[in-house]
Amino acid sequence: MKLRTLGVAVLGVVGLAALPACQKEESPPAARGPVAQAPAPAPKPEAPAAEPAQPVTGGGTVQGTVTFKGTPPAPAAVKPSDDPACDGMALKDQSVLVTEGKLANVLVRVRGLVPRSRPAQPALIDQQKCTYTPRVQGVTAGQQVFIKNSDGTLHNARALTGSKTVFNVAQPPNAKAVPRNLPAEAEVIRFKCDIHPWMAAWVVVNPNPYFATSGADGSFSIEHLPAGTYTLEAWHETLGTRTADVTVTEGGTATASFEFSSEAANTAQGGVK
Repeated sequence: MKLRTLGVAVLGVVGLAALPACQKEESPPAARGPVAQAPAPAPKPEAPAAEPAQPVTGGGTVQGTVTFKGTPPAPAAVKPSDDPACDGMALKDQSVLVTEGKLANVLVRVRGLVPRSRPAQPALIDQQKCTYTPRVQGVTAGQQVFIKNSDGTLHNARALTGSKTVFNVAQPPNAKAVPRNLPAEAEVIRFKCDIHPWMAAWVVVNPNPYFATSGADGSFSIEHLPAGTYTLEAWHETLGTRTADVTVTEGGTATASFEFSSEAANTAQGGVK
């Protein structure tokens, strides 16, 4: 009896000793310590916001008119295209456009380096109704040209210096603008479309951003040119170039005029008032 009583007592003690351990293991999760959490991923850095373009101020203005002397050459006819995307295209050659004696698409630029230059504007060549728009424009050396196809048909933009191809960009229908770099040594680059051979455009590369293209009324304007004396050059794709010197004052307006003709390219002279 004593042994049995002793055994029961020992078992009771062991049971009491084990009880806290069982209770600890069966405690609800809330009673346990905090569980380590994986660190949240760091937020991706946002691209810096583009700084707003600063307005160009100061300097003076050169403005004037480009005229054509004599009877302009009769424009050659362009065969209509069977491509419906070309509906509305010009059916006459657009190289010499004269309206009431005024010559369009003449690139007037300041030659040489200019100490204080304004930011260059983006250059875009768009293809609309199977025509390059604009036909003539200037760019600053090192500036990219964006080429866009707004037509619902296939084009290609082949850039040439002389007879050498610089690049050839396929332009699917309604393609977004794609940028292309122009060679640093090039001065005049011609664009053509092999699919629609009448399409043509010209880009004149200049060491400074002071240039303008004459409109249908022959007028042009170059603004914010730092005060000084400069040589202007007027360039036309088939009629050659004319030059003139002009002096610009701060806040003032200088006037220049250029005259072209269908005669020899070096017979007409630019004039300055």
